[in-house]
Amino acid sequence: MTNNLSELVAWRHHFHQHPEVSNFEFETTAYIKQLLSSWGVRLVPTTLTTGVIAEVGDASKGPTIALRADIDALPITEATGATYTSVNTGVMHACGHDFHQTALLGSAFELKQNEAELQGLIRFIFQPAEETHTGADDVIAAGHIDDVQAIVGFHNKPDLQVGEVGILKGGLMAAVDQFKVTFTGIGTHAAMPQLGNDPIVALSTTISTLQTIVARNVDPQQTAVVSVTHIAGGSTWNVLPESAWFEGTIRTFTNETRALSKQRFYDIVNGQAQAFGLKVVIDWSKGPDVTENDPVLTEIVSDETSKFLKVVKPAPSNAGEDFATFSQKIPGVFVFFGSHGTADWHHPDFDVDDAALPLAVEWYTRIATRLLREI
Repeated sequence: MTNNLSELVAWRHHFHQHPEVSNFEFETTAYIKQLLSSWGVRLVPTTLTTGVIAEVGDASKGPTIALRADIDALPITEATGATYTSVNTGVMHACGHDFHQTALLGSAFELKQNEAELQGLIRFIFQPAEETHTGADDVIAAGHIDDVQAIVGFHNKPDLQVGEVGILKGGLMAAVDQFKVTFTGIGTHAAMPQLGNDPIVALSTTISTLQTIVARNVDPQQTAVVSVTHIAGGSTWNVLPESAWFEGTIRTFTNETRALSKQRFYDIVNGQAQAFGLKVVIDWSKGPDVTENDPVLTEIVSDETSKFLKVVKPAPSNAGEDFATFSQKIPGVFVFFGSHGTADWHHPDFDVDDAALPLAVEWYTRIATRLLREI
């Protein structure tokens, strides 16, 4: 068996054709275990329901380094027209996690071949449930980074060319907060609004007012996004409903901006509810923190990467990543790997260029062995 492009493509296309959503990656988990076991890579016992933890090397010879890839897909209907299009209706790898796990598999094979020379231990984390921002918490709760000195990962980047890697010290991806707001009033006939208390007007006014958080509260030198993405209320044209709700997300890059945005959000929503005489419930879900790259490790990763790939300085992304949960616990580096994609993340037309696969395998492998020698 050789770790060549055709094999990497076969694995990636298999994952792409058989995507599974967060916490239901059962077939994916089994396939990864099958490949790793066939190469003699040690599988680490775990309490995780899905996902795989494996390792090569010997911790008595040096540090323990973790390499992480996410394995879940999204509830999106694929529209790529690829020969390996998803066979699971309404589910697709629209974020490239098939690319990530294939690269980590290839690296596991390569590192296994040179296991005797490794100056420490390398742990492979095939993480479930990144899209729901719960998988990293589960991996940590299971104890799989307790003895890890550093962790490394990447996300494919469709707007970077194959052979380019975006590396940035500090915050690479945003902190994520999720909200749902439900207004409750009194329903009535649309022709007699004075007999009820309309939540629709309050909802629409509130959504518009929330945009002042970024426009008038956040420092213009800082970055923040408030997006309402889903609105629901009523069931027909001539009835004012009893309740209506909206949900969405806030993305920020500093703790101060995050706290300010949340406070202003609550002030505005509660103020609007009081002004309109409505009851309101705010469901707030704190997602991952800023994906913060350790400056010392980033220097090492950048130097090693520049020896065989083109290092570029990327713009920080307002997308979130629960890799941040790891890097809040231990030093970590997360980079953008050029995939020259057909569309941006989470789009039905999304796919990656398979030519980037062997480069990603080499990146994982070289970064891991370099960190074993230097940290």
